[in-house]
Amino acid sequence: MAAFVFLLVSVSAPPANALAPVSNPNGAAASGQAGFSKLDPSAPTGMTPDEIIKKFGERESAFAKSRDEYTFRQTVKVNTISDENGKPDGEYQQVTDIIFSDAGARTEHVVFAPQNTLSRVMMSQADFDDIAHRLPFVLTTPELPQYDLTYLGRQKVDDIDTYVFDCKPKELVKGKRYFQGKVWVDQQEFEIVLINGKSVPDDVRRGHEDLSPPYTTYYQEVDKDNWFPVYTKADGVLHFPGGQGYLAQDVRIRYVVKYEDYKRFHAKSRIIFNGAELTPDAKQAPGTTPPAATPSATPPPTDPNALPPPDPDAPAMKRPSTPPK
Repeated sequence: MAAFVFLLVSVSAPPANALAPVSNPNGAAASGQAGFSKLDPSAPTGMTPDEIIKKFGERESAFAKSRDEYTFRQTVKVNTISDENGKPDGEYQQVTDIIFSDAGARTEHVVFAPQNTLSRVMMSQADFDDIAHRLPFVLTTPELPQYDLTYLGRQKVDDIDTYVFDCKPKELVKGKRYFQGKVWVDQQEFEIVLINGKSVPDDVRRGHEDLSPPYTTYYQEVDKDNWFPVYTKADGVLHFPGGQGYLAQDVRIRYVVKYEDYKRFHAKSRIIFNGAELTPDAKQAPGTTPPAATPSATPPPTDPNALPPPDPDAPAMKRPSTPPK
């Protein structure tokens, strides 16, 4: 088994078209959703949107370096959901400790991996890449030029006052994937505390389909001034149109990723895959060639009032009552 720090998140399968996200059962503009105040579209006070973007890019850059010095436990559970009874009919699960070796190399230690019973979908290299670079989304200063960020307003999420931005890639470069959706930035620490969107582009080439569901990632202030990703939830329906010997079908997919027990380890980190080191910007395993992705249809404009689907298992957005030790 290859020693790779990150695991599956999205899914791929034989011929598919585009992914249709599951609708928010409370409505796309459910400004009254628990935990979310009504979006205030007024301009920020004391800073321009461009100044906020510059500042949170700097803070995210510092956080990205800091997170590479932490160990943590990552739990991934992926289920396909039966159309007949709404219950899981296949499951992939793996629990991994992200640790440092005695030599200071960052690596993984699988502590739980039951048999994979997924039969209607399969996993791809893009799945590993998504969880490494987009689900725990960090938007650093060097990455800012790749994205268009549009200020949407101010919104309180639980106890946290945030700035809300629409985020989308300026262009889709062959062989690369990006986050597209909304980001909520803490007004006090200028770090991302919540994202809701999906990875783009979907590869919709017949026979090479590789799709990803919409997801929401929640962050918490695990260490002073640092907001770490702690919980990701995705739920979507993959549409397989059939052809070339395959039957048309829709497959609902649901997964949860948890990041727990963060502990700082003072060492320079590395990510190892098949004996070779990956840089933070690596987009695929060494020795592999990414497929030429055909972007899915251009998504409609972002609804400023759209909220993540309600999730009773999502963590509360609160600051620690006492400073972390």
